[in-house]
Amino acid sequence: MSCSERSAQKHLNKNFHKVCYCVFSMSNIYESAEATLGFISSPCLAKVELRVASRGISDRDALSKPDPCVVLKMQSHGQWFEVDRTEVIRSSSSPVFSKILLVDYYFEEVQRLRFELHDISSGNNGLRDADFLGALECTLGQIVSQRKLTKALLKQGNTSGKSSITCTVWDWDSNGKHDFIGEFQTTFKEMRIEQEGKQLQWECINPKYQMKKKNYRNSGVVILNHCKIIKMYSFLDYIMGGCQIQFTVAIDFTASNGDPRNSCSLHYIHPYQPNEYLKALVAVGEICQDYDSDKMFPVFGFGALIPPDFKVSHDFAVNFDEDNPECAGIQGVVEAYQNCLPKIQLYGPTNIAPIIQKVALSASEEMHTKEAMEYFILLILTDGVITDMADTREAIVHASHLPMSVIIVGVGNADFTDMQILDGDDGILRSPKGEPVLRDIVQFVPFKDFKHASPAALAKSVLAEVPNQVVDYYNAKGIKPKCMSDYESTRTFSP
Repeated sequence: MSCSERSAQKHLNKNFHKVCYCVFSMSNIYESAEATLGFISSPCLAKVELRVASRGISDRDALSKPDPCVVLKMQSHGQWFEVDRTEVIRSSSSPVFSKILLVDYYFEEVQRLRFELHDISSGNNGLRDADFLGALECTLGQIVSQRKLTKALLKQGNTSGKSSITCTVWDWDSNGKHDFIGEFQTTFKEMRIEQEGKQLQWECINPKYQMKKKNYRNSGVVILNHCKIIKMYSFLDYIMGGCQIQFTVAIDFTASNGDPRNSCSLHYIHPYQPNEYLKALVAVGEICQDYDSDKMFPVFGFGALIPPDFKVSHDFAVNFDEDNPECAGIQGVVEAYQNCLPKIQLYGPTNIAPIIQKVALSASEEMHTKEAMEYFILLILTDGVITDMADTREAIVHASHLPMSVIIVGVGNADFTDMQILDGDDGILRSPKGEPVLRDIVQFVPFKDFKHASPAALAKSVLAEVPNQVVDYYNAKGIKPKCMSDYESTRTFSP
């Protein structure tokens, strides 16, 4: 253990003892870890409660059972740092830990977790004299997408033991901060009287003003005009309800990228350094793959002359299998891209409407199921301003009605100013006929803005809006998360 790791460990342990009796103060540990370890700071999407259990732990000997404890660690800059730990359960080979491990959840980041199982010596809760029983490594994305994750523990040398560890996920929502104007008291039962046609109102009182001002009456009157019960679901609700993220990649193979055999080309395959296309692809794909159970990703190319007749295509399968354009895992995507380059001729123009329409066709089939089972994310990697802007605007407006988001990463040093029109952050995108998008589904980012940043920073930027886009679509359609009844029944046990 390095000096910096010992210092961070000591700092975390100190904070742990201060707040170990308060569930809601557990975030102090994580905030301290962020400050100490340099975690990326950004608004938290949600907090995830991890409940841990283990079974089949080997006894110390014939006369005594282990005293297990689970230590949760998170990876930062290639090192593991302790974030939290469970209580020690004495004499148990199949413990169910009651301590909740609370972690901030960020969809746009790969949050690597390590659960270490230790046998704590009797009369001592520290790890110095503890026996290491095994560990489990995974990402937080894998946990929330599966709701319940069970894996065999791995010991030194990756030797699998007989023990396993389970994490069960519970969602914790924050109320946020609000400016205080005043207060009044009522009950839900009283408010529902409005549904029977009776109007209700309450005086809003600020206790501070009430004590200081003699003639103070109230800070206003709250009138209940209408009462309607609407359940608003979160991104985690849909993911934990079984919704899968269908990740599709589209790559620009136009001549403006340069000859792939030339080291100046944006498609040049360096033996040691990935090009910008690969960097962007891996950064975003590494996040999305955790939310797709089969890890099979369709990959298309556009703007190239392809065999056997070498006609230009704007939606060809990079693996040249039109019936099955899917690649196995992100590594499979990378290999298909590299194998494709010597077989095609870079050409043009830069048209992306056909590939948006192709993915939209699959998304429209999902829309007709009226279930939250598949949400489509299309990643488009391009080196210049598109030449079919009118058709692309039309395709995006159509896709805004579907369970679909589009991420565009501009590769190279071209001027991408005109591409900003596709990102609705500065105004409402409209089709050439004037029809507005139903919702903002496009995120455009120039790769050059992240040239000197980590891949995680790029992924964080392009994926940050996806959770809200998913929620906005399903809530607008009135579609509940699948298996929500089972999920809500388990939530009632959360303290």
